[in-house]
Amino acid sequence: MKARSLIGFFLLAMVLTGVVQAQESQALLTLEESIKIAMERSLVLHSAAMGVVGSEFRRREAITNFLPQWTAQYSWTGYNTPIVVGVTQAAVPGAVVPTSRDIYNFNTTLSQPLFTGGLNLANYRSSKLGVDISKEGLETAKRDLVLQVRVGYFTILRAEKFLAVAEQQVKNFEAQLEVTKAFFDVGIVPKNDVLQGEVNLANARQQMVKAANDVATAKASFNILLRREVNTPFEVVDILAHRAFPLSFEQSLDEAYRVRPEIRAAQLSVEQAKESVKIARAGFFPTISLTGYYTRFSDNVDMSGGVGFSDRWWVQGLASFPLWNWGNTSFKVGENKVKVTQAEDSKNQLIDAITLEVKSDYLNMQVAEKNITTSEKAIEQAEENLRMFEERYRYQVATQTDVLIAVTLLAQARTNYYGALSDFNVAKAQLERSMGRMYP
Repeated sequence: MKARSLIGFFLLAMVLTGVVQAQESQALLTLEESIKIAMERSLVLHSAAMGVVGSEFRRREAITNFLPQWTAQYSWTGYNTPIVVGVTQAAVPGAVVPTSRDIYNFNTTLSQPLFTGGLNLANYRSSKLGVDISKEGLETAKRDLVLQVRVGYFTILRAEKFLAVAEQQVKNFEAQLEVTKAFFDVGIVPKNDVLQGEVNLANARQQMVKAANDVATAKASFNILLRREVNTPFEVVDILAHRAFPLSFEQSLDEAYRVRPEIRAAQLSVEQAKESVKIARAGFFPTISLTGYYTRFSDNVDMSGGVGFSDRWWVQGLASFPLWNWGNTSFKVGENKVKVTQAEDSKNQLIDAITLEVKSDYLNMQVAEKNITTSEKAIEQAEENLRMFEERYRYQVATQTDVLIAVTLLAQARTNYYGALSDFNVAKAQLERSMGRMYP
């Protein structure tokens, strides 16, 4: 029975291991799925979205400045000796003057601003522009995140291609070493050729280990970007390809001017600075408000009658005129006008930076595109060169060194090709980001 239990446990473990391996092998991530996961889990996007919510609260707060304000006060005053409560009966001859040591008072005020010199309206407009600026900031964060995911995705593909090249180089060196050992066994080549082949093979295996480590590092970094457990296994779809970019530089730049959320945010900042000037100018105008008051006086804690009870209400219209404040308002207006100029300068500087960014990314993409064509031809030449030297080595009209150099040249050509292909896709992604695109 014990043996059967152990066999059953072993079979169950094998089945579960197979299921886990099958699930891991099916963990295939596309670029679109990766972007979706990053969007859902990004703390940067969450913080930017909360910024929009906070700006919306500030806008609603600004609305309350147009509405009446209602306040109330309730007070108790205790005296060491009784005092006169009220004055209505004091003038009646022979009346008993009410006194008490505890006095309670209730006041409530309702105030409605009628005119503030444009202060409340400018505050509201500024807050509303703040909401729009926060939304543009959220759009900017989304585009930055998409670019990070795309670059991380292509980094994984680049590392995997380099690993494949390193593995192929090891296989080529192993095959060559077998041929060299066979020649050595029959006395055709010296021992040095075997040693040389073994050294090159050892070096190639070290490069393969490093390439495998680069793949693991790229995947770990990608998991962190997607806010997953760092060791979560997955595979990516191979989308490394050369698809020519259809737009010219001028078209790309024009799209950047129209689409970039940073430019829209900069323009909104200019408009917000202009509203600040209006807020400062409100100090030149009078403020007019209408206020209603109600007060109740008693020596009872619940304010319900009592000795000396009284209540009354009144309405007051108030106009406050600024006469002289030593130029304080003028200085505030001047300061905010300067901020308008600074905001316009910042916008123009941003446009210049975007122009240079688009130009640089476009040139980088063109360079990588040219390198793809060059490296493709280099691979064909390196493959033919290796084939010829291997054939000549079999007939002993070429040396071991010639073959090893040919293997290295082929590996370098393939590395250059995949590097150029990866650089092209990354440069294209960066160009599309600098144009303001979310995703092509």
